[in-house]
Amino acid sequence: MAKTYALVGTGGRARMFYEAIFGPHREHSRLLALCDTNQVRMDFTNRVIETELGGQPVPTFKASDFGAMLKQHQPDTVIVTSIDRTHHHYIIAALEAGCDVITEKPMTTDPEKCQAILDAVERTGKQVRVTFNYRYAPHNSALRELIAEGAIGTPTSVHFEWLLDTRHGADYFRRWHRDKRNSGGLMVHKSTHHFDLVNFWLGSQPDTVFGMGDLKFYGRANAEERGIFTPYTRTTGVEAARNDPFAIDLTSNATQKGLYWDAEKEDGYQRDHNVFGDGISIEDTMNVIVRYRNKAVMTYSLYAYAPWEGFNVAINGTGGRLELTVHETSYINAGSTSDTEGAAKGVTLYHFPLGGEARQVPVKHGEGGHGGGDKIMLEEIFGNATPKPGYGANHRDGALSILTGIAANQSFATGLPVKVDTLVRL
Repeated sequence: MAKTYALVGTGGRARMFYEAIFGPHREHSRLLALCDTNQVRMDFTNRVIETELGGQPVPTFKASDFGAMLKQHQPDTVIVTSIDRTHHHYIIAALEAGCDVITEKPMTTDPEKCQAILDAVERTGKQVRVTFNYRYAPHNSALRELIAEGAIGTPTSVHFEWLLDTRHGADYFRRWHRDKRNSGGLMVHKSTHHFDLVNFWLGSQPDTVFGMGDLKFYGRANAEERGIFTPYTRTTGVEAARNDPFAIDLTSNATQKGLYWDAEKEDGYQRDHNVFGDGISIEDTMNVIVRYRNKAVMTYSLYAYAPWEGFNVAINGTGGRLELTVHETSYINAGSTSDTEGAAKGVTLYHFPLGGEARQVPVKHGEGGHGGGDKIMLEEIFGNATPKPGYGANHRDGALSILTGIAANQSFATGLPVKVDTLVRL
């Protein structure tokens, strides 16, 4: 019997899920309804389902009718892909209605909402799954397996550098993410992926976090210091923005036009803010130190104006060192198909045993989004693949990943280290 789903939040992030349901996993999955704050966006999603995926349009519900949707359709599972700050509302309501939940990362954005979700899971006995697709990328799996096999003895330190280029990185400064109240900043919205990977690789959890972060590239003040003057708030149809290499035109892409430009008349949401304008409250340059329960220490950096997209990670241990470098395909959300998002272009993994010969470790190339992790994860969620033990992320994993970023944000503000166990009760 097919499992049934309802989906809340029909922006660009939703497509990966409904493509899976109406595509390779249609025999095992059935979408019952859509929910969003914007009817135009839901109608566009239904047109994609019908004309591109060969499915039948499904009933739509405005966000204010979320409870009515659950009562009427009684899905097995609710998929949450709304704005980050609203995740907790839909997760908790779904749990209390007797549904399991699949939520996009980050699970939520602050300690209070995180605690409310943890309490709801305990109260209802239902399950929350957080879609950490990077866990399933073959190169990230290989790193975990090498550590588990003892290739470097006991891990002692991690250096992790993530680079967002001026295509993908800039996009966070156009959208709702630019307001930290919506996203928790990149420390929560984006770095939750990376912090989860370190928890996953080390088999540990964060204990103490200290960090510094700032807005150093994007924003009006930074641009004007470099002699760049862009006196416009948005870029679609703006003559002055025609030659701006950071501008996007929402009417030039059918998906962005349907989801955002055409939908703007209903809720006023503008998807194309000037990245060198005012109103940005998130950082673009971040450095963090994390001590883990197992005494390993990580130095982590993220910046959002890099010349290439991808990451470098080195993990040192009592028996050697592992180095992983991944070059990824840059993308703009809802600007292309979901299988191109974060696709791996080049991967190198080296093992340097203590007292032995260095070797390059062969890694299977992962096809598709997020280093090939999307396809494997979706097969596990919606298909009939046997789950890989230890790979599916639950509410606790979702909490531990965001708590590193939440603690880092607090440290940015205070200049002090933060003990993670003071934030929520795990």
